[in-house]
Amino acid sequence: QVQLVESGGGLVQAGGSLRLSCAASGRTFSTYTMGWFRQAPGKEREFVSAITWTGSRTYYADSVKGRFTISRDHTVYLQMTSLKPEDTAVYYCAADRTYPMYDPPTWSGVSYWGKGTLVTVSS
Repeated sequence: QVQLVESGGGLVQAGGSLRLSCAASGRTFSTYTMGWFRQAPGKEREFVSAITWTGSRTYYADSVKGRFTISRDHTVYLQMTSLKPEDTAVYYCAADRTYPMYDPPTWSGVSYWGKGTLVTVSS
């Protein structure tokens, strides 16, 4: 069974940092684009960031560019700095053979999802 398991969420004050991790099991994701989406209360799920399977290309939503950094080895990480209350959301790990397109990037048709980890940023 394919699983993406997120960890690292929690409560942090505005201006603080958190690092999210996503571990994959059940199949080899080494050739998949992997990334993160988030969903705030009452809002639609939105793209946050992604990284190609080689790690050679990264993608970021305009709202997190310069503050968040994605990386990967056997795990995918999202280093979040200068957090704002508007970053509060459930963050979902995602994996697919496709990759984001356009500028600002959008990533549709994702095949695999984690169950999410909650990030709460207090003001």
